[in-house]
Amino acid sequence: MTAAPPSLATSAAGGATADREAFEVRIVHPSDPLAQPLLADLEREYDARYGVEVFGEPAAVEMNRYPLGAFAAPNGAFIVLLLDGEPVSGGACMRYDERTAEFKRVWTRTDLRGRGLARRVLSALEQEAGRLGYQRVTLTTGPRQPEAVALYLRAGYTPLFDQALDAATIGIHAFEKTLPPIVGRAAPVAQGITGIAPAPLTPTAQKDPS
Repeated sequence: MTAAPPSLATSAAGGATADREAFEVRIVHPSDPLAQPLLADLEREYDARYGVEVFGEPAAVEMNRYPLGAFAAPNGAFIVLLLDGEPVSGGACMRYDERTAEFKRVWTRTDLRGRGLARRVLSALEQEAGRLGYQRVTLTTGPRQPEAVALYLRAGYTPLFDQALDAATIGIHAFEKTLPPIVGRAAPVAQGITGIAPAPLTPTAQKDPS
């Protein structure tokens, strides 16, 4: 029987209103119902912004390219940020190579964007990636997601493209970041936030284009 996933009520960064609201950062399996609104909204947004004309296929195909187990321990993690029990932001990491994690599926609910929630998710993903033994992060975003590009630049990610070029010419925008070394034995992300160790995660199957 799987134990309850770790969580924590904590105040969100990014504005006076957000500071008064209680958020939970939780590690879940991608098949968990809490992950489904994130995945469904990502698919809708990718179809709206890109469609077949850019991807060459529906977003659903791209969203199922990786097995769900890739975003679960011991090589990955799927993090959701909850407000009143509802998922409002999230993201995932998976193994890219022995020392590198790849971040994917970074998302924030449309009506709550611009409040620092995705930055909080990035921080949690970085912490968990370091705990899993990764030393650096790689990620990509598309030419029609300027908000994502701005987020990664603000968060200290190094762009692997010429910023003088226009977005369409660049195409896929790739970034990387070296993670700070962990001193001592690191606790899991949710334990560091909540004091509760994460439950073992059970693999399954699905995917994402970010």
